[in-house]
Amino acid sequence: MAHSPTPRRVRALLFDKDGTLIDFRATWLPAYEAAVMDIAGGDPARADELLTAGGYHRKTGAIDPRSLLAAGTNVEIAALWAGMAGIADAAALAASLDRRFQAHARAGIAPVGDLKALFARLRRNGYALGVATNDSESALKAQITALGIAGATDFLAGFDSGHGAKPGPGMVQAFGKALGVRPAEIAVIGDSLHDLEMGRRAGAGLLVGVLTGASDRRTLAAMAHHVLENVMEIERVL
Repeated sequence: MAHSPTPRRVRALLFDKDGTLIDFRATWLPAYEAAVMDIAGGDPARADELLTAGGYHRKTGAIDPRSLLAAGTNVEIAALWAGMAGIADAAALAASLDRRFQAHARAGIAPVGDLKALFARLRRNGYALGVATNDSESALKAQITALGIAGATDFLAGFDSGHGAKPGPGMVQAFGKALGVRPAEIAVIGDSLHDLEMGRRAGAGLLVGVLTGASDRRTLAAMAHHVLENVMEIERVL
């Protein structure tokens, strides 16, 4: 684990969405389970096979933090499930999953805390704020609005926004360019190694892991400068 940069160097914060601002298990596991039951034609055993291939073992509750269901895009998830289920049009399945997950989020999104208050405090303290996700840009915008923080963000990027997907560095690079901030002045906050690897590759000055997603403390500590129980604690490391 590298030494943390001095707090005065951090001017901008780039947050992951799922597992960081949104409770991953409470929000997305029910959506995944409902989707695979439809794909499997109502066969619970087949549904479990699809979930397990994606990285979620429903019987034990374990989630592989490097798996597609934890850190992949809907396109990648759809390609996996389409191949297993014999669905010829993976792109159509991806579009269907995106619509389905967006509808689910409108009804059942679970924030990790009072994000509106947190983002307001961070803005008052002079930080530029962004959100980067391997979800689609349209889903990101809808969910940020539902969380009440759309007006507090300076930058939003999904896997389809033209900056590449995680763990590539493009979203961090685009965030810095848009805000006129050097990579060393950016903190990247996320629940997975995909998030932290994105920040590391881009040269971000501060990497912060949170435990509201699929990864445990030991996994995140291998790359993060700090590991927090919840993103609501972020102010204590800035």
